[in-house]
This record gives sequence, C-alpha cells and structure tokens, in this order.
Amino acid sequence: MDLIPMPLPPGQLAEIEAAHAQPPRAYHNFGHVQALLRHHRDVAAGPGWRQPREVALAMLYHDAVYEAGRGDNEARSATMAREAIARWLPDAGVDVERVATLIELTARHGNLRGEELDADAALFLDSDMAILGAPPAVFDAYDRGIAEEYRGKVPGFLFRLNRRRFLKGVLAQPRIFFSDFFHARYDAQARENLRRVTG
Repeated sequence: MDLIPMPLPPGQLAEIEAAHAQPPRAYHNFGHVQALLRHHRDVAAGPGWRQPREVALAMLYHDAVYEAGRGDNEARSATMAREAIARWLPDAGVDVERVATLIELTARHGNLRGEELDADAALFLDSDMAILGAPPAVFDAYDRGIAEEYRGKVPGFLFRLNRRRFLKGVLAQPRIFFSDFFHARYDAQARENLRRVTG
C-alpha cells in the first residue's frame, strides 16, 4: 500500500487487515486506517513528522483490537503492535515503545491537554479525530457506524445519552484539534457537524 511510508512484509499487512475485520466493524475497520494514512501523507507534505514510521505503525495498529464498550482495546492493540513489530520488523530500527505510547494515548481522547503532547502525538490524535470535520454525509455515516458497533453491547438509550454527552463535551472545548494544521482544516466543519447532531 503506497500510503505506508516504509516497506512492510505482505504477511504483516495481511495480518493487520484481518485484525480489523474481527469482530465485523461498521467504522473501526481497515477503511478507517486508510483514512488515517491519508492524513499521514497530508501532514508529511505539510508540517511534517519527526518519527513518520512510528506514527504510521501506530495508525496501522491503534484499533487492531476493538470491541465496542471494552476499556482495554488500546492496551491490547499496543501489545499486538509490540509483538508484531518484534516478529515482522526486528531489524528495522523502529522505536517500538513510541508506537505503543501513541496507541495508548487514543484511550484518553477528550481528557488530554495540548501541552501534554509533542507535535507528532498531537498530529496523530488529530488524524484520528479528523472524521468530526468531514463533510456532513461522511460524518453521518461515521455516526451511524459507531451506533451500529455498540448495538447489542449497550442499551440504546444509554448509548445515545453517553454519545451525546461525549460529542457535546468535544463541542464545548475551546479547541477540538490540538494542532494548528488540523484546527485550520477541520474545526469549522467539525463544530457545524457536532451542533447539528447534539442540538
């Protein structure tokens, strides 16, 4: 895949794609990973990455383990990334702990302050949240996908209550995106989307 800034063994890529198909997912699938990799390319052409390979690997693995409603998805995904990099890329000089740290940060969306993050971490997390600033039809498909993933895991009324609370909390933040790059590109559309679905 030409969006990945380093050669990966075909078996590793196949393993990553297979992980994102289990369990079947409406949003947190390999299409989501590809969207993040497109943001990776855009950042590389803009402000740039300090550790482009580590960020790309974090994007590839950050939702490798995903079961709606579980609190340990990120930790388990980080463990999978550590093991896979050791197995598939033992001599590539990858900073494995940096990859794992970035993945684990995604568990704290909404509870992080910009000053806690370095530039790569801010841009990585913003890539994951950029869907909030997508065109309305794309945002609505994302919103439906999340609801579908939680169907049968959490009572519908509870999901809707918690989802609305989360989105209203995001909207209330003075900045939705940590980096100036994503703020300039997506903040206005993100606020429009969030006002529409929480109003």
